[in-house]
Amino acid sequence: MTIDAAIERFAADEAAQLAWGATLGTLLCAPAGPAPGLARDGALVFLTGELGAGKTTLVRGLLRGLGHAGPVRSPTYTLVESFELPRARVHHLDLYRLGDAEELEYLGIRDLLDGASLVLVEWPERGAGVLPAPDLTVHIAPRDSGRVLSFTPAPAWQSVLSAGLPPAPIAAPGS
Repeated sequence: MTIDAAIERFAADEAAQLAWGATLGTLLCAPAGPAPGLARDGALVFLTGELGAGKTTLVRGLLRGLGHAGPVRSPTYTLVESFELPRARVHHLDLYRLGDAEELEYLGIRDLLDGASLVLVEWPERGAGVLPAPDLTVHIAPRDSGRVLSFTPAPAWQSVLSAGLPPAPIAAPGS
């Protein structure tokens, strides 16, 4: 039995957190070619960490890296925000206010997990029993004045993510 190993990286500040999001977006949604993105057939990414850890900041960086220029807010009240981008269709879910995991059926979770979209889920534990296993979990935890990002990929993604995540983030657009 193989134990999935987490790949840890550090974000010293918000700009670095945004840059990590952009870097992750590139790995997941690279255009077709010799090394297409990991999410070319859709993907489910869990984002975990305490309130204020920077989950939405990471998503904002990811979306900016994929070309989204508008605002990115946590979908705490709307539960789902969807983005049609040139390289990907991205659904950002925040399940913090979800009363019961079965409510995901009313949100159309089966349609969102269509095998073509990148689905980013904050507070995934609130969807336990309904959400399938993720392709990647990113846990964000405070350390000193920054954040530690722990990337735990599914076994099929382990080698590509290990090789593709640089020791420091690539600068995010606009930073």
